[in-house]
Amino acid sequence: MPVRAPDDVLVHLRRARDHADRHYDQPLDLDQLAAVAGISKYHFQRLFTATYGFSPAEHLSRRRIERAQDLLRATNLTVTEVCLAVGFTSLGSFSSRFRDLVGESPSEFRRRYADGAPRIPGCYLFMAGLAERHPGSAIEEKREGRDRP
Repeated sequence: MPVRAPDDVLVHLRRARDHADRHYDQPLDLDQLAAVAGISKYHFQRLFTATYGFSPAEHLSRRRIERAQDLLRATNLTVTEVCLAVGFTSLGSFSSRFRDLVGESPSEFRRRYADGAPRIPGCYLFMAGLAERHPGSAIEEKREGRDRP
């Protein structure tokens, strides 16, 4: 296989990064992102980390937390619903990662932004298709009126 020029590699890395940014709420792994980039997963991991200063997993995690901050500020979704909506499968790992990056828990973050302004109802997000990406999740069940205990 011919050696790629640095500019060529950047195009492939950007393609994978953009894919992760667009599909942050879906399960993504190193194999999938490397396939989007068209580079072997170990080479992709090294190049991505060297180029952007953090791993593909770190980038995806940061993107998910950024979106979670938006949802916590602007909607009336619960912390668990936000966790699932941004692609985390574990509330514990979501809360830990949120605290690591933001410096406070998701609940503390939400309280800090509780300024009395109206929040976007979750039903509008459901109508926009947010929950349909997570069949069987607490978000989907709330949408269908089957709240979990």
